[in-house]
Amino acid sequence: MPQDSPTGTQAIDRAAQLLVRVVEAPRAPSVGELAARAGLPKSTTSRLVSALERQGLVQRLSDRGRIRPGPVLLRFASRDRSPTLVELAQPSLRRLAEASGETINLAVPGPDGVEHLAQEDTAHFVGVTDWVGRRVPFELAANGKCFLTFGGRGCAQSDEIRAHGYATSIDELEVGLTAVAAPVLGAGDTAVAALSISGPTGRLTVERIEELAPLLQTEATTLSRRLRGAA
Repeated sequence: MPQDSPTGTQAIDRAAQLLVRVVEAPRAPSVGELAARAGLPKSTTSRLVSALERQGLVQRLSDRGRIRPGPVLLRFASRDRSPTLVELAQPSLRRLAEASGETINLAVPGPDGVEHLAQEDTAHFVGVTDWVGRRVPFELAANGKCFLTFGGRGCAQSDEIRAHGYATSIDELEVGLTAVAAPVLGAGDTAVAALSISGPTGRLTVERIEELAPLLQTEATTLSRRLRGAA
């Protein structure tokens, strides 16, 4: 049997080996790096990574993107006894909700779009929407633009997002809805999550966004440090 065509138990073992390497890597690896470390042909590695990606076990935001643990593992981690992403983010979610009076979300990049893990609701009647469990396109969401800019294939606003440190979505996902998001950075300065503030465009004006953005960035940086074990 050709080395490049694993089947059965061999394929399962190789896929498991790649998954472990992705989870334990200090910096998100590329397919080529995974292949070299595992001693596998790059074509075999690419097929196995694609299978893991289809099941949500790993994720990459572009064909040439680096590989990170996927939403299935993040959701599983939220049920573990150790501090989870959602638990670590709760103080930031609460502080942002109190400061802004708007809806605050924690999201992660999924294989087909942004996946929302946790939410603190707005103090207003107008603007209450439950985003947890909902998936939205990367290109239309402020948090999605963060994922595309910091670790993905990039987007039209990537230069501006990198310069400012946050992304906005004004009347893009839905007319009348505005959001601002900041990336939560992991190893290699890749966005592993994002914090966002969303509300009606009439309330989240450009001036209000500029007022809230520094606080949002501070909380995103704080959560990044918590995830890295620095706090």
